[in-house]
Amino acid sequence: MTKDSRQNNDSADKKQELPKQDAAGQASAADTELYYRRLRQRLHLGLLAAYMVPLVILSLYFHLQFNYTLKKSGKIHLITLAESQRNTIDLFLQERVVNIFNLLRASDFKLPPAQVDMWRYLQNLREMSDAFIDVGFLDASGVQIGYAGPYPYLQGRNYSNEEWFKTLMKKDKNYHISDVYLGFRKKPHFTIAIKQLFEGKPYIMRATLDPDKFYLFLRTIGKGKSKDSALINHVGRYQIVDPDRGELLGRSDYKPAKESGSDATEIGSNGDTELVAYAWLEEAPWALIVRQPLGVAYAEMYQARRVMIAAMAGLVLVIITIIWLITNRLLWRAQMMEQSRKELKSQLFHAAKLVAVGELAGGVAHEINNPLAIISSESGLIRDMLDPQFGIECTPEKIRKELDRIDEAVFRTRDITHKLLKFVRKTEPRLVRRNINAIVDDVVSGLMERELEVSNIKLVRNFDPEMPNIMTDPDQLRQVFLNILNNASDAIDGAGTITIATSHDDDTVRATITDTGKGMTSEQMEKIFLPFYTTKEPGRGTGLGLSVSLSITQTMGGRIEVQSMPGAGSSFTVVLPLYHTKEDA
Repeated sequence: MTKDSRQNNDSADKKQELPKQDAAGQASAADTELYYRRLRQRLHLGLLAAYMVPLVILSLYFHLQFNYTLKKSGKIHLITLAESQRNTIDLFLQERVVNIFNLLRASDFKLPPAQVDMWRYLQNLREMSDAFIDVGFLDASGVQIGYAGPYPYLQGRNYSNEEWFKTLMKKDKNYHISDVYLGFRKKPHFTIAIKQLFEGKPYIMRATLDPDKFYLFLRTIGKGKSKDSALINHVGRYQIVDPDRGELLGRSDYKPAKESGSDATEIGSNGDTELVAYAWLEEAPWALIVRQPLGVAYAEMYQARRVMIAAMAGLVLVIITIIWLITNRLLWRAQMMEQSRKELKSQLFHAAKLVAVGELAGGVAHEINNPLAIISSESGLIRDMLDPQFGIECTPEKIRKELDRIDEAVFRTRDITHKLLKFVRKTEPRLVRRNINAIVDDVVSGLMERELEVSNIKLVRNFDPEMPNIMTDPDQLRQVFLNILNNASDAIDGAGTITIATSHDDDTVRATITDTGKGMTSEQMEKIFLPFYTTKEPGRGTGLGLSVSLSITQTMGGRIEVQSMPGAGSSFTVVLPLYHTKEDA
């Protein structure tokens, strides 16, 4: 098998992608349209995948990074706000501690303080902050020995069992800020107590503050109505809270994981998700909690996300439009080129026909001259018969006999010209059921057979009597056999034999043309199917015959197998697929 037959097998897979062709190498308009529609779909999908997959991956990556950055920025912003408010609250508490310290350090302070002094002290404190409720002075045993405020029954009360008193007496610091508690008055308040030594004994000046006034202060330092601030202690109970959020000393739905520093996280609350930041105070064991709805906290992120989605949608639309226009334009050009290719191929087939017929020009002239000579001779004989001076018998029967010979010569000439026209005429491809034996016999009968006889070449037919019909274009198949037979006759120098054998199996039909010519080398066999390559002498061949024959055979779904050895002749086998019905078998 030659290189061409191997190439034919190697390209089998590629042909599956092309539109289905008939035996004449033509695809129907519907098949061609279906092929290009599917090709257009594959190109669209392929280009969209090639452009969109990296774009989507990059977009997702940057989108996630952008969201992460904006979320982190939102958390940092809320943490910064919580820390800022925490610092303000610490400063407020420090100022209240200083206010009480100043009472003990005043130059006119007397021990024990008189009642009038206690009212003056309360007046001074309220001038500093309206959050102060009352003021009291306690001895080391915890008994309140001085009091000024709205609860006079607290005078003489023993506070030794109160938590804030125990804590103050134990700790090294000389002041303490308590949690909010109810105490003897049964109303929420918190205490700031100062410890001071007088004459070696500890005394305590303490003042209580109103949580409601403290809440108003917290509201004033809050930035934005969308933020909600509260104070909770280390066990998660509200010290200061918006009444809409909870109640004093109630349990908070959020408690920081640690009791120092600051951080932020997202939590679910009443079916919604909020961003919560906390910051622990330095002056009191409280944590400032700042809450903000995600829609507000991440407003910039959501806006940026909408912009990114809109930009991405616009970019995708532009890419799809460009891909659509480019692929449609390319496929349109491809269809135009395919149409041009078919036209050029048809012209090449026709040119090859003319070349093949040209090689028979000498035989044609000889074949036509013989019947012309007979016509000329018979017409002269009839004239002599009609001339009395020659004395030739002239009867209607004699004249009719000579006219029959003229008719026979005319019909012979007409048969020769018809056969030539079959090869020369440029016809449209047509598919019919034909027997390959009849097609081969039609090629060699008459004109070619006589030419071979003149050249002292014997023609042997070895046809398969059971050969089935195949679906083919007889004109193009005749051209294939004519090209191979012309090459076979040219390869024989002097006397020789050309054998034509046909056979079939379940899948293929075969026509093998074997000559006893000079044969070919392996190098020549590698090139014989190349356009314009010829082994003939200059001026005797164009090199198109086998190239065109191979193209025709391949478009019919077949192949050409070649065997040859120098000095031993060559064998060309045309193999075509067998598609037939039971009636054809």
